[in-house]
Amino acid sequence: MTGGDLLLAVDVGNTHTVLGVSRGDELLDHWRIVTEHHRTADEIGVLLRSLFDLAGIGVADFDGIVLSSVVPALTPAFEQVARDYFHREPVVVGPGIRTGMPIRYEDPREVGADRIVNAVAGYERFRTALIVVDFGTATTFDYIDEDGAYLGGMICPGLGISMEALFDRASKLPKVALARPPRVLGRNTEHSMQSGILFGYAAMVDGLIERLAAEVGGRPVVVATGGLAPLLASETRHIDHVEEFLTLEGLRILFQRNR
Repeated sequence: MTGGDLLLAVDVGNTHTVLGVSRGDELLDHWRIVTEHHRTADEIGVLLRSLFDLAGIGVADFDGIVLSSVVPALTPAFEQVARDYFHREPVVVGPGIRTGMPIRYEDPREVGADRIVNAVAGYERFRTALIVVDFGTATTFDYIDEDGAYLGGMICPGLGISMEALFDRASKLPKVALARPPRVLGRNTEHSMQSGILFGYAAMVDGLIERLAAEVGGRPVVVATGGLAPLLASETRHIDHVEEFLTLEGLRILFQRNR
């Protein structure tokens, strides 16, 4: 895979870091790795080089790097990797970046980079009022109006955090796999827990979407992204589309607007 015109998009989340390599509008390859909050730039550089070597990609093939991070301790490390290992100055999503989207939050600096990236990609794709639901470490709901302005949203504990709290605080309950039980009415402890976790969380998602839609008016398009989006979207009534790579798409768009 050569040509020197590749873009590396890096989305550093609290639990996972997602990497995407694209050429033009096409996503060519992607990886999801565990976010280690104390990794050094050299450790990250070696890991990325190893992944790219296995995929037949050389550092000279990259024309640019764009970075979104919600882990402040890792942002400088990834910036250093871009400069030292790829010899590129990264575009970093943050205050001062050109998004092409008015941010109507009371303090725009408080909005997580990943939320803005998702909002930009969602509006670029659908060009209408929409709610973006991102199932990550936290589950976020973001509303973009029909004119393409980011108005705000909601943040709640992610499904993984909720499950861990249940296992840690209820000593008699076993850890169970996150899977769809055969029925809502659990007939054993495992199925009862799976039913409460999965269907209960889906009901919460539907309820929050309904409340948000009622407050803003109309019927916004609802887009889901994040690792658990496919599983949860199938159990909700109001999620219209699942876009697995929405964040990587948003990073590509923001790179083009700021290069």
